Amino acid sequence: MNFPYEWQIGWRYTRAGKRASRNSFISFISMISMSGIALGVAALIVVLSVMNGFQKEVRDRMLSVLSHIEIMAPGALPDWQRTAAEAMRNKEVIGAAPYVAAQAMLTREDVVRGVLLRGVDPAEEPKVSDLGKQFRAGALDKLQPGGFGIALGNELANALGVQPGDKVTLVAPQGTITPAGVLPRLKQFTVVGVFSSGHFEFDNALALINLQDAETLFRLAGPSGVRLKLTDMERAPEVAGQLAGTLTGDLDVRDWSQQNRNWFAAVKTEKRMMFIILTLIIAVAAFNLVSTLVMTVTDKQADIAILRTMGAQPGSVMKIFIVQGVAIGFIGTLLGVAGGTLIATNIDVIVPFIERLLHVQFLPRDIYFISELPSDPRVNDIATIGIISFVLASLATLYPSWRAARVNPAEALRYE
Repeated sequence: MNFPYEWQIGWRYTRAGKRASRNSFISFISMISMSGIALGVAALIVVLSVMNGFQKEVRDRMLSVLSHIEIMAPGALPDWQRTAAEAMRNKEVIGAAPYVAAQAMLTREDVVRGVLLRGVDPAEEPKVSDLGKQFRAGALDKLQPGGFGIALGNELANALGVQPGDKVTLVAPQGTITPAGVLPRLKQFTVVGVFSSGHFEFDNALALINLQDAETLFRLAGPSGVRLKLTDMERAPEVAGQLAGTLTGDLDVRDWSQQNRNWFAAVKTEKRMMFIILTLIIAVAAFNLVSTLVMTVTDKQADIAILRTMGAQPGSVMKIFIVQGVAIGFIGTLLGVAGGTLIATNIDVIVPFIERLLHVQFLPRDIYFISELPSDPRVNDIATIGIISFVLASLATLYPSWRAARVNPAEALRYE
């Protein structure tokens, strides 16, 4: 297959020169430009994949504890079955369970910890969360009504120094009025289970008790509300809006994105800013092509003049250097996409190897939500990065190519 001569000459200029040292130097600069584009593309793919993975991992671990939608009532919701039945009429809702949400303190000897206390029905809770599958010791069904048992996150249990069978004292914020004044409400609970959700915030602060025990302790007429599980958690905001318009009573409907709005907004903003910053790195690498092509045009002025005297049009000369720049940009982008995707796909192997080699931990459990670096490479992100890189590299070829087309043959051959 015979390609146009512009393509053949442009590709010859792109390849490493072996005859003249000047050609070799220019080809070396071309390789540096190509490598810069590849590194920028790979870095952007890896960073966005890690941020996607971090967001997905934290979200999934959150939703193994939280529900997709919560329906709450002021004070309590005694007739929660009716509300659950109304919610289940929506085809997206596949599970409902009552709950009591409160804050309290747990004490054991001289250790005191603030906790997020959740009253649950062991028979209904598996319909809306995976907590029942996350017990390291004991089980969810050991939270029997009247037994005043409590299940703790593993980090919380370690902080209190307890294990199943030990006693802890729960201090409720609501006080009891006595002739001596307002006294805190105290109740001793027996630890019946320890769970690990993989989310440090919950494992360090969440405690579960039986729903009826929670209603008794906090003197409620019923549960705080109903938690729902959906077929597709991404549709939670839409379904929450539908339920807010169909449910009867003075109810507040919130989806999981509203419950963690600040965190998800921060991650989204950070991802956008990282995309912009790393795209600028790709832009710098792409515009290095300008200097590379300007040097090539300067070096090849005699060749350009000969082509012009042989009848080549300025547009054909311009095409030669556009082909060279586009080839560098395309190969650099292709290498960056391949390398970035390979690293992003195997980050779960690469990062532990580096941690073992350097004896460091990049994500300490007591600081970050998760302790392992996740990765979620997405085709849309990779395609967008590749297109942006190629477009920037192509734009960078226009000015040097235009300069090449304006070379005066007589001036170029004067000193040859």
